[in-house]
Amino acid sequence: MDFFRILTLMGGLALFLFGMDFMGNSLTSWSGPRLKNFLGSLTSSRIKAVLLGAGVTAIIQSSSGTTVMVVGLVNSGIMNLKQAIGIIMGANIGTTITAWVLSLAGIESSNFFVRFLKPTNFSPILAIIGVGMLLFIKDERRRNLAGIFVGFAILFFGMDTMSGAMAPLAKNPAFQNLFLKFSNPILGILAGAILTAVLQSSSASIGILQALSASGIVTMSAALPIIMGQNIGTCITAALSSIGAQRNAKRAAMVHLLFNLSGTLLFILFVYGGELFYSWPFMDYLASPVTIAIVHSIFNVLNTAILFNFIPLLEKMAYLLIPESEEEKIAKFDPFAVLDDRLLDTPSIALGQTHTLAVEMFDLAIDLVKKGADAINAYDPTQFKKLRRQEVKVDRYEDALGTYLLKLSAQKLNQDENNQLSVMLHSIGDFERIADHGWSMVLAAKELHDKELCFSNYARAELEVQLKALGDILTITRESYLARDLESARRIEPLEEVIDMLTIQLKQRHVQRLKAGVCSIDLGFIWSDILTSIERVSDHCSNIGVLMIELAEKQMGTHEYLHQIKKKSNLDFQQEVSVLADIYELPPLPESFPWPEFMEEAFAQPGDEAGTPRADKTASEPI
Repeated sequence: MDFFRILTLMGGLALFLFGMDFMGNSLTSWSGPRLKNFLGSLTSSRIKAVLLGAGVTAIIQSSSGTTVMVVGLVNSGIMNLKQAIGIIMGANIGTTITAWVLSLAGIESSNFFVRFLKPTNFSPILAIIGVGMLLFIKDERRRNLAGIFVGFAILFFGMDTMSGAMAPLAKNPAFQNLFLKFSNPILGILAGAILTAVLQSSSASIGILQALSASGIVTMSAALPIIMGQNIGTCITAALSSIGAQRNAKRAAMVHLLFNLSGTLLFILFVYGGELFYSWPFMDYLASPVTIAIVHSIFNVLNTAILFNFIPLLEKMAYLLIPESEEEKIAKFDPFAVLDDRLLDTPSIALGQTHTLAVEMFDLAIDLVKKGADAINAYDPTQFKKLRRQEVKVDRYEDALGTYLLKLSAQKLNQDENNQLSVMLHSIGDFERIADHGWSMVLAAKELHDKELCFSNYARAELEVQLKALGDILTITRESYLARDLESARRIEPLEEVIDMLTIQLKQRHVQRLKAGVCSIDLGFIWSDILTSIERVSDHCSNIGVLMIELAEKQMGTHEYLHQIKKKSNLDFQQEVSVLADIYELPPLPESFPWPEFMEEAFAQPGDEAGTPRADKTASEPI
């Protein structure tokens, strides 16, 4: 074999590996939302878990990719080890699809339509269509589909190039002797394991074996141990991905190795142990792409069928080899463990995890605002440190989510995924600021308590209206964010406008009381701080709603958008604000502030007789 033929062989191998990688990446991007739905349908059923693993692997054309994904999901706590075992088993079945597709290269017939099924005949058409789409189409999803076509064509061109380069070796005695050595089960298994470990893809190594078999020198006695070894070698990818992961993720990688080792051992005992008593006639047959696909499928399907009922035993063995640590026993679940770097290669799943965590962050911020509002009327000193920890926790969410989203932004995302990422990246800042203003309300409540100050019944009734509007806008914003509901998002801005109007009115009423001499400066400062916090929370709700609408409808910038909907000529918006203003109408003020009658009414508590001052307050206390 001369230098140029070796060069052709290496070039064919390079094209084959590139085509498989390019096709796999395009498949993953194209089917991203479907992958998310597959994983979302996971239940405790072992059969469904196996089917899920087979389905995902058939889609992304990589059992290693599925297993790495599973390791990441186990590491993040989304999936338990028992569920992961079922998916790992299914992945071994799903990976056989690639071998069947590659086996079509061996089709020989004079019939035009049968010949057209041969990949080397129809892949040029796919290449023409795919390249044309890549050149002239901008839609991200269609470009991913084009990538599948182009990757498929490159893959088969590389395989055909390898087969052509290997053809002269069929008559080479040295090369024939090399494959005779692989008939030794130990050498064959080692060769298959090493090749797959280096390539980190059992589909790629099977494809190379099928290309070699086209030369007509590979016997089944040599192909069988290589196929067995490939199932062991594919475990290296999952093992590498578990480095630095939690112990449960290491157990998932260990189960993958145990499962494939057990299957290989069973087949060695059956095939080579049986050969001591019976000579298998198929061992001397020449292997072809089709027979390799058949053996590969039988090996993986039977392996899964035999070991399916031993899932609990595999789980126990994993725990035996990687025992539970003391830290594992006592440590609480880390909410940020779901942000696993292994999921970055599957953006749709990573975005789903970040969205779930972002909603948790928003819920914590909303809860802090509500508790701050409650504390104004009934402050509980024992809750102060707990609420402070909650505010700090929201800050941690922002740091963790922001860092992970920046990593995710470097991945290849489609337009919808880019929009989701943009909304989350901007909104987590608003969530954090909402929590800050909730904490400001807690501090205002503490100041009221420490200075033994109290708002009058009039002020409390006014504040109750404002807080009701605040609670409603937070609820609407959460609903729109959770479901990406644009109709709900459009309801935010009119209510934010009403809260702004209420803030102005409440500040004006405070000035009236201040001029009448029935409110102190200290109490006025606290009153102003609370109103400012409420108004700012509604502003951040507005930011979230406007951002969602802008990205969905590709509209102009935030300020221009708000100007357009709030202009006086927009009668629909003005009417909606007017309706909401009637709903959140403030209670009437007395025409004047008579003294001391106003004080008696102002400080009367629920349950007191009308006009009777509170026993613990004097007429000199401010409102």
